Amino acid sequence: MYFIGIDLGGTNIVASVVDEQYRMLSKVKCKTNLPRSAEKICDDMAKLCYQAMEESEVPLQEVDSIGIGTPGHIDPAQKIIEFSCNFDFHKVHLAKLMAERIPLPVYLENDANAAALGELLVGAGKGASSMVMITLGTGVGGGVIFHNQIYSGFNYCGGELGHTVIEQNGWDCNCGRKGCFEAYSSATGLIRMTKEAMETHPKTVLHDIVEQTGELNAKTAFDAMRMGDIVASKVVDTYIHYLACGLTNMINIFQPEILCLGGGVSNEGDTLLQPLQQIIDAEDYARGTAKRTKLAVAQLGNDAGIIGAAFAFRYQ
Repeated sequence: MYFIGIDLGGTNIVASVVDEQYRMLSKVKCKTNLPRSAEKICDDMAKLCYQAMEESEVPLQEVDSIGIGTPGHIDPAQKIIEFSCNFDFHKVHLAKLMAERIPLPVYLENDANAAALGELLVGAGKGASSMVMITLGTGVGGGVIFHNQIYSGFNYCGGELGHTVIEQNGWDCNCGRKGCFEAYSSATGLIRMTKEAMETHPKTVLHDIVEQTGELNAKTAFDAMRMGDIVASKVVDTYIHYLACGLTNMINIFQPEILCLGGGVSNEGDTLLQPLQQIIDAEDYARGTAKRTKLAVAQLGNDAGIIGAAFAFRYQ
């Protein structure tokens, strides 16, 4: 039996046929082209499903179901998107719309939860029964899994880990609060710190890198630090300080077997992980016990959300 997983993102829609061993047999995508109606987006998702089946040479009759990982507040029981700010969706019956276009059962899951599930099944969390995944991208996404089950609260709003406060009365967050984990520890937050440092210090390696590459991104400060720039080193230290604060909070709340870091910033490897681990080792409440949460980097990249979405029906 086969399953189709779809990662419905703000920029791209990606679909794949996945077998029972969690192997992706095909991978097709198209632009999301927001803003658009749910109906138009479902048209494209259905086309991608058929295209993925054709490329993997799997007929419709052998596909068990479709799983969609999507941003926003998802009610998987009712199979609706209660709200998604990026898509401007309000109580959208996405599964019903998809079922009108392709004759298969359709399941929905929050995209961060789907990514966490994918990593638990075949990635950094394989073999564990509890894991917290933090994705460091435009925002800070969170997925929580306890006893091999996705935790999302009684109202399916749980797991919004990026919207816990780590700096009271700090920077504004898009959620309406101030000082959120997301505001400081996302790639967006790191870029803001880098930009502010460049404005304060007009002669640094940071400026040279931006001039050479033509852009300021989340790698800029790390690259300049590796080139010996003192200003960049201070930016990275500040960023890691805030990130470690948020991660230690997550460990102290959940004490999972695995704390998995995903998203573009996690690609910095040991430059990021070693100082993070040092701070966590000093501040983790369980530091005196034999069983400690393991800090790990996500292994599946963007494929995690597709694999997790394909098998989300088993965990709802």
